[in-house]
Amino acid sequence: MSVCENYKNVEEKVIQACKRAGRDPKEVTLIAVSKTKPMSMIEELLPLGVRDFGENKVQELTAKAESLSPEIHWHMIGHLQRNKVKYVVDKACLIHSVDSLRLAEEISKEAGKKQVTVSILLEVNAAGEESKFGITPGETLSLAQEIAKLPHIQIKGLMTIAPYTQNPEDNRIFFRNLRKLSVDIAQKNIDNVTMSVLSMGMTGDYEVAIEEGATHVRVGTGIFGERDYSI
Repeated sequence: MSVCENYKNVEEKVIQACKRAGRDPKEVTLIAVSKTKPMSMIEELLPLGVRDFGENKVQELTAKAESLSPEIHWHMIGHLQRNKVKYVVDKACLIHSVDSLRLAEEISKEAGKKQVTVSILLEVNAAGEESKFGITPGETLSLAQEIAKLPHIQIKGLMTIAPYTQNPEDNRIFFRNLRKLSVDIAQKNIDNVTMSVLSMGMTGDYEVAIEEGATHVRVGTGIFGERDYSI
């Protein structure tokens, strides 16, 4: 199957998951995760109107952003090191992976230099996996309150990377808990915090994530095929 056929297939599954949950498919943004994939594959999708692409590495995001259509919305979904922040603050439409006050302070500082306001999500380690980045659910509210005080930065919601599993139902509880956490934080009415975005669900479990309230799903393998990390 071609990349375009794969995308349409995933898009149809997104629509069906929304129907099951009684949601409007317009509420869900499908991010095509193009990490390690050539620009030619991204270009194949542009005629379909696809504009949201996700990258894990700063270098790859900036290289692609500089070479491809300015209409593309680039999502920084990988772990972000503080020394790389300056390269993405004016290129990423949304940074999904903010997991510390120090990182947020660096984003705020670099955004100020470039006179932009950066939209971010707080990355929550919903399943408490030692191998994953992210804050604990219990730390999320206090971190949101601290980051909200910084200039040039807006907290738009939460993100999580659920455990890898053969059975997507196993992750339903984590998606449900993240949704509850976002509602709880939204009810605090913190200035500069909206909680309108819930970035959760990947190739193996995005349908369950949508049923549990995801507004953004990050699908790579399901669209572009398996990755070759040897290159």
